[in-house]
Amino acid sequence: MSARGLSRRTFLVGSASGALVVGCALGPTGGPVWRQFRRTGELRPSAWIRILPDSTIIFTLDRVEMGQGTTTSHAALVAEELEVDPRKLVIEPAEADRRYDNPDSQLHVQITGGSTSTRTSWQPLREAGATARELLRRGAAATWQVPAAECVAADGAIHHARTGRIARYGELIHAAALQSVPSVRLKPAKDWKWIGKSLDRLDARPKVDGSGVYGIDVALPGMLTAVIVRPPVRGATLARLDASAARARRGVVDVVTLPQGVAVVADGYWEARTAADRLDLAWHDGAAGAIDSRELVRAYEKLTETRGPKTVRDDGDAYAATAARDGRTVVEATYHAPYLAHAPMEPQNATAWVRDGRCEVWAPNQAPGVLRFRVADAIGFDLSGVAIHTTLIGGGFGRRLFADYAVEAAVLAQRIGRPVKVIWSREDDQENDWYRPMAVSRLRGAVERGAITGWLHRLVTQSVLFSEGGDFAGGLVPDGAPRALRRLLAGSAPHLFLRATIPDMTSSEGARDLPYGIPHQRVELTTADPGVPAGSWRSVGHSHTAFVVESFLDELIHAAGLEPYRARRALLAGNRRWLAVLDLAADKAGWGTPLPAGVGRGIAVHESFDSVCAEVVEASVRGNRVIVHRVVAAIHCGVAVNPGLVAAQVEGAVIFGLSAALKQQITFQRGRVQETNFHTYRALRMFECPVIETHIVPSTDEPTGVGEPGLPPVAPALCNAIFAATGRRIRSLPIEAALGAR
Repeated sequence: MSARGLSRRTFLVGSASGALVVGCALGPTGGPVWRQFRRTGELRPSAWIRILPDSTIIFTLDRVEMGQGTTTSHAALVAEELEVDPRKLVIEPAEADRRYDNPDSQLHVQITGGSTSTRTSWQPLREAGATARELLRRGAAATWQVPAAECVAADGAIHHARTGRIARYGELIHAAALQSVPSVRLKPAKDWKWIGKSLDRLDARPKVDGSGVYGIDVALPGMLTAVIVRPPVRGATLARLDASAARARRGVVDVVTLPQGVAVVADGYWEARTAADRLDLAWHDGAAGAIDSRELVRAYEKLTETRGPKTVRDDGDAYAATAARDGRTVVEATYHAPYLAHAPMEPQNATAWVRDGRCEVWAPNQAPGVLRFRVADAIGFDLSGVAIHTTLIGGGFGRRLFADYAVEAAVLAQRIGRPVKVIWSREDDQENDWYRPMAVSRLRGAVERGAITGWLHRLVTQSVLFSEGGDFAGGLVPDGAPRALRRLLAGSAPHLFLRATIPDMTSSEGARDLPYGIPHQRVELTTADPGVPAGSWRSVGHSHTAFVVESFLDELIHAAGLEPYRARRALLAGNRRWLAVLDLAADKAGWGTPLPAGVGRGIAVHESFDSVCAEVVEASVRGNRVIVHRVVAAIHCGVAVNPGLVAAQVEGAVIFGLSAALKQQITFQRGRVQETNFHTYRALRMFECPVIETHIVPSTDEPTGVGEPGLPPVAPALCNAIFAATGRRIRSLPIEAALGAR
């Protein structure tokens, strides 16, 4: 823990200790592998791999599949060392279990997020595959009475060339369970068959033919469906309720008042939905009824007029360096980024069944460990009495880190005594999200003799850890800890971040760590608490800081009379990874080549989740409509385990980022969300999508993040392209609203 503040990861590991992280369970005769074999007849050398007598290999996927491709990439990591075709693996999602806690040194909870999946699985999964392979080789050697060095694994079998013997893996599991493997040697890159190859997605067929089960598809015997009518203002209290008309609707089983609304439980969704429309109710708005976006913007702008209470970077003397004087050009600008919703295509849902002292939950979620804690706490169960089954996920983007929808299902199932599925409507999802925080940045920069010499950035935004910290802190506590301790930690941890008692460093990530060679840099953070629920949104703080810093840097470059690409190169002198992506993107985009009249070209580069991504955008403006013609992206993400998936992730992030940059915002009037569905919270349509090219910097470094780094550079690159085309600077998002206001 640093005195200057905490990152999200540092907070999570510092909030609790003792989380169990288990990799490979190794041991000689009488050890855990042998005991497991005696109980089940399976070879299970690790938490991820089970080999059956018929040679079926079951791979347990502990990082959830939500479209990013973990099913395929992680299977390849195991299969590479186990010497099998990954397409022959039977892949099952992991349930909530401490053995699958994220091995990231600053997480230690079972979670898929922060672009950590491949990076943190890179070593453990290959070691798991190699361990299984070596147990099988040694088992074959013992069976055949030959040296283990002569036994070779290939295509799901062990071969002994000298005698011509071959045994499938399933034939060797008894002998393998008797072996021990003190250490394993991983294959060198030159021998890889699957890593580095664009293997087709292993989850494609079930998604295409409909056999894949998403949360909303779950069906259980005797299951009921619940619709919850929520107040129009978050946190409002019920003032009046007459449920008689709803109860009279055919198929309605019960009407239940919950802290977050009124639930109608019925035989099916249509019965519950139509009955919910018949509820006669009224609400007391409370303090949140006064929230208004325009007033919040003015309040944030006012806060940027004075020094921020927390300084998160201070190199040189930025105040003196940016003061007006002869021979110095000072540029000042204020940037605005709005609240954003996650808006996954599959709205929130969960199914729960409470019976025989045990609660089972089926839910599309990113954090089974968090869900298990929150569900257990809500219904008064021990953790051992709660099972979380993770389904396929129709979009996550950080929203599925929260447990609210799963808690609702569990509470209702406990109350009703039958399985209950809770389904949110699109409006429920939009109006009850944990939003990407609004942010206002005031910047002042200085240019002298053609060089950028000073940079002062005041940032006002919310802490996502204030909203998320309790859930994660509770999930971190060891399973055997007293329930009261878990609850105490979950209740107290978030307040560390209230009003930046400890600054949430995710707020300023991407702003405080600029690599540019500007001698005087200072970044100040003010943490606001406007009463709007905030949460992690794809790329978290980088989603707004990259827009600000790469756009303002472009302003200073222009003021210095420099060229955007070459100026960045000069400021990044000696930074190998940044220069590699910047040069690759510029080269592939044909930087400096002529463009059609009215088309501008903009560039931006940003590091997030240990990867660096540069993007070049070509765009034009017609009235208040922006046409994005082309996006060229380059990413340095270490070894690309599956280059096709890397490209797909970058392309998806570009489209996601363009939608937000051009069109999306969440606004409040009298505490009420105004953008309640896709007609007002618009995403990029197919005909609006540009040509997208992705280029990967060749690397032998260990893998780094991929799911999020493609998003941050796209907004500033687009805004810089608009300036190049029109001479107009965009300092407020979304762009279409900013252009329409001119």
